[in-house]
Amino acid sequence: MSPLPSLAKRAFDVTASAAALLVLFPVLLLAALAIRLESRGPVFYASWRVGAGYRRFRLFKFRTMYPDADQRLKDLAHLNQYGGAEATPAGCPDCREGEPCSPLLVADGGALICEAEHHRRQHAGPAFFKLQDDPRITRVGRFLRNTSIDELPQLVNVLRGDMSLVGNRPLPLYEAEQLTADGAVARWLAPAGLTGLWQVTQRGTGEVSPDERITLDNTYAERHGLGFDLRLLAKTVPALFQSENV
Repeated sequence: MSPLPSLAKRAFDVTASAAALLVLFPVLLLAALAIRLESRGPVFYASWRVGAGYRRFRLFKFRTMYPDADQRLKDLAHLNQYGGAEATPAGCPDCREGEPCSPLLVADGGALICEAEHHRRQHAGPAFFKLQDDPRITRVGRFLRNTSIDELPQLVNVLRGDMSLVGNRPLPLYEAEQLTADGAVARWLAPAGLTGLWQVTQRGTGEVSPDERITLDNTYAERHGLGFDLRLLAKTVPALFQSENV
């Protein structure tokens, strides 16, 4: 995108997100109160995401899950809507005790693993993770998700310049690191967004394959601009009323 359209898109993002935060402040306050009353834990959930140009940033959402949701993720991998990965034994089968088959790396939690094992773990499962009727979601959280109120704190991300109102969804690190092949890399040329082509066209339609998601993301990257964004924003409100049990 040339500099002038980019500046117009950014100016629209700043103006619209600031106005939305002011208008929606009572909704944000009520949502925060409902979350606090239902379960212990923080009101907001912040996680590292990857956006345009593979840049990392902290994304903000209302917390919709129980506090131990991340710890329960591995136990629910077989329910992944995009296909669960089969369980694989821990450790590299090519390593002999005391003789790693490749250079050692520090994994999550500080454990040492060989480079071959690290690569195997990174590519063992599907690129996206999504559960139907996710048992980790609270009752308030399910309402916030079905109405997309849980996404509203991301207006702060838009105001900060981390993302745009419209774009490709910013992905968690474990998903983003699997989308660097030629067929998927184009999606990173577009800005990250609060809503986008995938949400407008696929919300409430049932299962969507990883290839379909990547195709939609690449399509947006090819067509993105203020005019296309405004058309997608006009379609976003009707899409919000197509509930999903995810």
